Amino acid sequence: MLKIQEIRELIRLVDQSNIEEFVFESDGTKVKMKKPGTGVSVQAVPSVTVAEPVAQSVSAPVQPAPQAEAPKPPVKEEVKETGKEETVAEADNLHKITSPMVGTFYSSPNPDAPVYVKPGDKITNDTVVCIVEAMKLFNEIEAEVAGEVVEVLVKNGQLVEYGQPLFLVKPE
Repeated sequence: MLKIQEIRELIRLVDQSNIEEFVFESDGTKVKMKKPGTGVSVQAVPSVTVAEPVAQSVSAPVQPAPQAEAPKPPVKEEVKETGKEETVAEADNLHKITSPMVGTFYSSPNPDAPVYVKPGDKITNDTVVCIVEAMKLFNEIEAEVAGEVVEVLVKNGQLVEYGQPLFLVKPE
């Protein structure tokens, strides 16, 4: 069984490479990773699949134009999100703490407890900044950078994707 630190290292290596999909199997344990860009094309497949029966019942030349238009709105939304990230990233050398996995973001250990960090807090490399719950496992996410928290980019209880920025930190 892989340790969480080993899985995090695999995630970092895949993230920094040109690989779009990675599968690792060892002693009955299987780890499969896909980069977010790959997920967008997978999401486009169902809309094409749904539109194909319509194309068969009507005429084939009429339907390609709506199929081409259907994937565009999600792409536009992604461009808007990317635009926000680029605007924030343009600020003086801010470091993004990203989600190492897909799951649910929690800003505190339980609903009654105070949040781990808030804007203005000073953090160190090993400061726990949040929890990401994945498959009933609560994974503490460490800052891995020392500095001051500038902004929390997600809300408590929000679903997060692998590689999604969670915090902006001004490094020391």
